[in-house]
Amino acid sequence: MQRLIVAAAIVAVAATIALSIRRRARPDAPTQQRHRVPAQLDRADFSNPDVDWLIVVFTSATCDTCADTVTKAQVLASRSVVVEEVEYASDRERHRRYAIDAVPTLVVADSAGVVQASFVGRVSATDLWAAVAEVREP
Repeated sequence: MQRLIVAAAIVAVAATIALSIRRRARPDAPTQQRHRVPAQLDRADFSNPDVDWLIVVFTSATCDTCADTVTKAQVLASRSVVVEEVEYASDRERHRRYAIDAVPTLVVADSAGVVQASFVGRVSATDLWAAVAEVREP
């Protein structure tokens, strides 16, 4: 009986040690920042409100990635797709109105202004073009 009690105590101590080592070995999860993306745009706030599709790139002159994102988006401009850049320093009101808190923020809105696709930060041309193709022809 005494051996059984000693064995149970050893198992309990070993389990406690293993649990504390496991907790220490796992790093804390990094803080995940969530940036807001508008779900709806007022098409009257942008150029050519009657065009079927609107791509808006919210940018800042101090953002190196922004210029690259605008260049990738401009390739998609056509009779049915208008691309508009909204630069923070020159148009703070639209950044505020749509609660843009990170640049570049790119949104693809349909003719009703409903945002169908969005990207925050760096986006590859392939991902952007595929997203626009998907929302235009699901």
